[in-house]
Amino acid sequence: MATTVNLYEAKTQLSSLVERAARGEEIVIAKAGKPRARLVPVEPAPNPRYKIGGWEGKVWIADDFDDPLPDDILDAFEGKDEA
Repeated sequence: MATTVNLYEAKTQLSSLVERAARGEEIVIAKAGKPRARLVPVEPAPNPRYKIGGWEGKVWIADDFDDPLPDDILDAFEGKDEA
């Protein structure tokens, strides 16, 4: 069951209301008797989708991967004519 507080009370007691919500209590904030917002505890963040690492032994990079490009390929990247 939620506890309902009016907007003025929520403004003056926000810190304590946040602590109550963090402990699991649901607080409904009402204006002119009409519920306007709900203060609830934050759900823990889900586990990250991917863990760092995990590709060891699955990816292979050639020893010459970062060697300079051959002149003909470098010329093509730089837009030089083949003439």
